[in-house]
Amino acid sequence: MMGCVTETHHHADSWPAPHPRHPVTGTLSVPGSKSITNRALILSALADGPSTITGALVSRDTELMVDALRGLGVAITIDTTGPLPVISVDPAQLGPGHIECGLAGTVMRFVPPAAALAGGEVTFDGDAQARLRPMSTMLDALADLGVTVTGSRLPFTIDSSAGVPAGGRVTIDASSSSQFVSGLLLSGARYATGITVTHVGGALPSQPHIDMTVDMLRQAGVTVDAGSDSWTVHPGPVAAHHWVVEPDLSNAGPFLAAAAVTGGSVGIRAWPKTTTQPGAQFIPIFEAMGCTSRFDADPDHPGCGTMTLTGPKPGTVTGIDIDLSDLGELTPTVAAVAAVATTTSRLTGIGHLRGHETDRLKALTNEITRLGGCCRDSADSLIIEPAQLHGGHVHTYADHRMATFGAIIGLAVAGVTVADIGTTRKTLPDFSSLWHRLVDGPSPRLSVVEDGEN
Repeated sequence: MMGCVTETHHHADSWPAPHPRHPVTGTLSVPGSKSITNRALILSALADGPSTITGALVSRDTELMVDALRGLGVAITIDTTGPLPVISVDPAQLGPGHIECGLAGTVMRFVPPAAALAGGEVTFDGDAQARLRPMSTMLDALADLGVTVTGSRLPFTIDSSAGVPAGGRVTIDASSSSQFVSGLLLSGARYATGITVTHVGGALPSQPHIDMTVDMLRQAGVTVDAGSDSWTVHPGPVAAHHWVVEPDLSNAGPFLAAAAVTGGSVGIRAWPKTTTQPGAQFIPIFEAMGCTSRFDADPDHPGCGTMTLTGPKPGTVTGIDIDLSDLGELTPTVAAVAAVATTTSRLTGIGHLRGHETDRLKALTNEITRLGGCCRDSADSLIIEPAQLHGGHVHTYADHRMATFGAIIGLAVAGVTVADIGTTRKTLPDFSSLWHRLVDGPSPRLSVVEDGEN
């Protein structure tokens, strides 16, 4: 068992996590999926005509993607005056430019294959932490496809002065991130002979995100042959499309977790009945930890409805033994619930999280331990044992998922503060306001209705 760390000094950047005296109850809408929005932006930028993206997420990660594509010559406008944000994309011949990636993995890994169509030099850089994130898999693949690449991680340069990449076959080890596969596939149809990507090496994480990429390519009229570890994108045009973005189910997770840890009941509107989003698996995961769920179809919008999760009696949520290799991004939220559970949890298959916004396995171990918990990390797993938690300051490491992790813990443990809650703007604008409106509802019996921030 790891030792406890107690912090008593004041932190200037502290956000006091709400600690309700009643079960959290409410129904809300969450903004659109980042994963779908950024894939739709890439496909729209490469399309043969103007496209629109309705319900798009407008956050730091998607703004970085918009700025990146504008930097390559694509005309993009964002309209947030209506009930849902609408992004309009008017594609153009891509040209040289400079790309700031921030800490957005999708920008770092989706834009370089598109930049190889720019006919000149495109330079890339990003936040200090982004310079540590793995990139050689993508850059080596582009070099194998005939693109001139300088650098093995941020900052780097893509030079396609020689013309449109021929494409062809490339073999990569994508065990550190499925984004390497998705990034190559998204632009592959515009390469002269298309592209075939074969994964070799360790287990491929986040398969649902690759399924999402393949599904969206097919919606854009691209022919894709998909196998278990090899994918072929045939050459041809990318069709203009009207994209409708689902709510971000990964971002719905912390709100569902609020029901799980307080014994409350939280509903998420516009939940898709079928989806490729990994976040949909929060429902069976939380059910395995003692929750129950109900899906109420929306008669006015076929294919979606309100998904409501109801937690067990407060203080009785149980642990879980689960392989999260396909669902890595859910880990911080599941770990938060596991930290207040009554039995041991084993979260496995998550070694790739060491290369995310921060080393998430180390960060989760540090912060659970800091609050008096018992958490051990191995090369690819976390073991979280029951322990009496106490208040303290949760460090977030510039990682939005660590910020929402701290907020969840604060529901069950008094005296929790969270550093840099504003980092949630990466994928969930105004998280703090949404959280307060749900958690600090005027009455445990009054459903909080929140339309979300655009």
